[in-house]
Amino acid sequence: MNDPTVILEARGIVKRFGPLVANDVAQFSVGAREIVALLGENGAGKSTLCKILYGYYRPDAGEISVAGRPVRIDSPQDARRLGIGMIFQNFSLIPALAVWENIALFLADLPWTIGPGELRRRMADLAARLRLDIDLRLPVGRLAVGDRQKVEILKQLLAGARLLILDEPTKVLAPQEAEGLFKTLSELREEGYGLVLITHKLREVLACADRIAVMRQGRIVDTLARDEADEPRLLRLMFGEEAAAKRSTPRRVTAAFGDSALRLDRIVTAAEPGAVPLRGVSLALREGEICGVAGVSGNGQQELAELILGLRRPLDGTKELWGEDATRWTIGTIRARGVASIPDDPLTLAAIPGLSVRENLALGSGKRYRTGVALDWHRVIADMGRSASRLGFPPPAYGARAAILSGGNLQRIVLARELAHDPRLIVALYPTRGLDARSADAVRIALDEARARNAAVLFASEDLDELFAISDRIIVLRGGAIAGTFLPASFTPDVIGRAMVGIADAA
Repeated sequence: MNDPTVILEARGIVKRFGPLVANDVAQFSVGAREIVALLGENGAGKSTLCKILYGYYRPDAGEISVAGRPVRIDSPQDARRLGIGMIFQNFSLIPALAVWENIALFLADLPWTIGPGELRRRMADLAARLRLDIDLRLPVGRLAVGDRQKVEILKQLLAGARLLILDEPTKVLAPQEAEGLFKTLSELREEGYGLVLITHKLREVLACADRIAVMRQGRIVDTLARDEADEPRLLRLMFGEEAAAKRSTPRRVTAAFGDSALRLDRIVTAAEPGAVPLRGVSLALREGEICGVAGVSGNGQQELAELILGLRRPLDGTKELWGEDATRWTIGTIRARGVASIPDDPLTLAAIPGLSVRENLALGSGKRYRTGVALDWHRVIADMGRSASRLGFPPPAYGARAAILSGGNLQRIVLARELAHDPRLIVALYPTRGLDARSADAVRIALDEARARNAAVLFASEDLDELFAISDRIIVLRGGAIAGTFLPASFTPDVIGRAMVGIADAA
């Protein structure tokens, strides 16, 4: 630790949700000028602990002190008054409002008489230090994801945060954006801030953390200084000796592809608020092929997935599925033909928060489980249990509400459902985002096995190493158009990265 001053310390923290003990933490602390990584697999209790520190949850037992003084944190407002800020995985910004308006809404101590111009002047200096080089009058909905994250950081710092908690901050960032974030965090550390980074990504913690606290089953099992840690040791702490040893990654092999599964011909979509229009996209995907999709976040990946799934109709161009014109097919027809969807935001796009896990697992099943007017829940649970087991996931908590699951555990539920019945075409938009190392390995292996069963896979990821490992071909999306198509001989960060950021000779 560079500065011995402890900003926050928590001792004996216990939190239960019914019979589930989500946290049983003996001690956790953060100092000034320090980045502490909170590392663990999905469901290890990382986010729950930090939500307690931010006042989102109240602990059942334990004590918290700030600057050496015992405090009670009953709400996020209490936390902010104590200088604690938290940035969640899903940003709390209003897309239609300007950047400065979003920040002003968050600040509790603004005088009634201050004007917009004066407010923007106050914000501009700190925005420049965060390298947020934008017009503060722009609507947030027009910003790139990386800039939206900087707005979240900016509003917390302007509200007086000296301890900043970031929950899976690189989940929505491309590699270049993640590097920029780590530079920002390093600069904040040098200015005396304390930072907590919730993550499951080993490379991130080894690159930027001063200390690494590893959680498993609600407990902190060890805390290491950066120079004491390496990937094998962290894996053993996260999963145990035997589980860590079982990690594996599929090896991409050249395969003979089958018939056409998907063909897009010069697709153009409408320009809509918050969406990137597709511009002349032509793409062919064959059975038994994994086509990787690279690109800086927000360059048409979601719109391409929605187009294939029938959620978005083209203004021009045609879409074929298995040789048939599917341009006007309904979502139901597309799903019934064997198209699976793994979206990038499962809570918003693939699950209903108020329903139980069991009910969410039955969504989209059509007539498969109907027996008259009821559903055959025994078959649902049997099929989904087999699917989860095949993926190497623990059995789902069928009775829990989806809303209380961590992002990674919810992604597991969606994956088990979508891969349960051997789909013919899988549209996977960042399927390993939010998953721990072991679960991410299981997903990559499952997609590789689906390819071996002759499924076609469209696989978008911000992790280039992941794309290189399992893709037969990679396309790069930029500004809603295909900026380049690459075969394995060109799978290098330099070549693909140049296409992602628009260097002319990349392709």
